[in-house]
Amino acid sequence: MSNTTIFDKIISREIDAEIVYEDDIALAFKDINPQAPVHLLIIPKKPIATINDIAEDDRELVGHLFVVARKIARQHGFAKDGYRVVMNCNEDGGQSVYHIHLHLLAGQTLGWPPYANSAPKQVG
Repeated sequence: MSNTTIFDKIISREIDAEIVYEDDIALAFKDINPQAPVHLLIIPKKPIATINDIAEDDRELVGHLFVVARKIARQHGFAKDGYRVVMNCNEDGGQSVYHIHLHLLAGQTLGWPPYANSAPKQVG
């Protein structure tokens, strides 16, 4: 994958973002179009386009994203009340930036199912 995404530009600091967490593997920042009072994106610094592109040797990296979500939830005080972590894949899954990322949503009671307003798609 050689396409540069907005997330690559955030990692390289070409584009500003409100960063809330960073380590050698991952970066977390506030979503510019929040869908909940707390809406953070947690991204790996390694570019991986979609869930379909995750390799076997990326399992620790992907697991690390969830550990970062837990750390942020504890640090920001919403771990006990609860939160949602979502990763979308491709267009029908709602992915708009092709660099895997977790959405961490919190700060309100989140409904289920999350796709209540989606239209079913004919498959097969």
